[in-house]
Amino acid sequence: MQAFLKGATIQTSRPQKDKVTAGPSAEKKAKAVPWVEKYRPKCVDEVAFQDEVVAVLKKSLKGADLPNLLFYGPPGTGKTSTILAAARELYGPELYRQRVLELNASDERGIQVIREKVKNFAQLTVAGTHPNGKPCPPFKIIILDEADSMTAPAQAALRRTMEKESRSTRFCLICNYISRIIEPLTSRCSKFRFKPLASQIQEERLLEICDKEKLKYTKASIAALVQLSEGDLRKAITFLQSAARLNADKEITGQAIIEIAGVVPSKMIDNLLQICFRGTFEKLEVTVRNMVNEGYAATQILSQLHDCILEKDITDEQKSAIFEKMAVVGKCLADGADEYLQMLSLCSVIMQQAGQS
Repeated sequence: MQAFLKGATIQTSRPQKDKVTAGPSAEKKAKAVPWVEKYRPKCVDEVAFQDEVVAVLKKSLKGADLPNLLFYGPPGTGKTSTILAAARELYGPELYRQRVLELNASDERGIQVIREKVKNFAQLTVAGTHPNGKPCPPFKIIILDEADSMTAPAQAALRRTMEKESRSTRFCLICNYISRIIEPLTSRCSKFRFKPLASQIQEERLLEICDKEKLKYTKASIAALVQLSEGDLRKAITFLQSAARLNADKEITGQAIIEIAGVVPSKMIDNLLQICFRGTFEKLEVTVRNMVNEGYAATQILSQLHDCILEKDITDEQKSAIFEKMAVVGKCLADGADEYLQMLSLCSVIMQQAGQS
């Protein structure tokens, strides 16, 4: 029995030793932060290209008063970063965790969460001073990220809480589509539209990151990042980090960025359109099947076909028929329909319209 107990103590002691030895390596791993987080704006002044929002927030920060906010616009334009930077400036690192509640799309945000978690946090009163005695805003901030994915009953339940707890709490709703937010909520908030970032602004930020990370790059790679991100700086930074990891000490090229982004090579798109305009349906079937089998996303093919059809020398009537079909295919793909069948049906419409010219 004693031998058994001794054996047990030896076994239990080993994991403890492993934990101690694994400590430093675990800390090193924790320090490896994605560049999107590493270079997230720390203050409102660092937010790029959103001058109107920054100007309003600066005045609010000086007066220590803030309305309920509604930020909307395309992804990667700085909506979440802006409110987080403003909250850090308002409360400082000491009070930030106590005064800010952030709920993302990954959290459950049905009516029960609004009634319990949000309502309970909103009802807490806070002091108007920092621990060091300096004045501090006498309200908390609740950030509801991806608010357009909240259920209609949850949005309806939020109305009363926003009104009732206005003395102690400010709300910031963040969404991509303002049309999915109910009217009673939008009327209670100051609305700010975030624009897609200009190419020059994106280029400046990307070059700044390249210099700080000591990366070797070409002008073509930066141009490819700006073009492929379509105003989404988060996407551009993610692509840049992926390229830096894959190429290690090598120079980052435009071709490497294109491969990482999963863009369909222009030769394949041109070949597909050539078959649509001059080929047979049998060839079209084989080409579409090969493209899907090679792993190219149908939504990416759809996007690139759209740009190419715009430049084609066909009538506006033919283009409108093709784009109408593209809209239907895009909806079906979003609903999880078969990619091969949807792309084949689209290409057959392009072939049909091309045959009329």
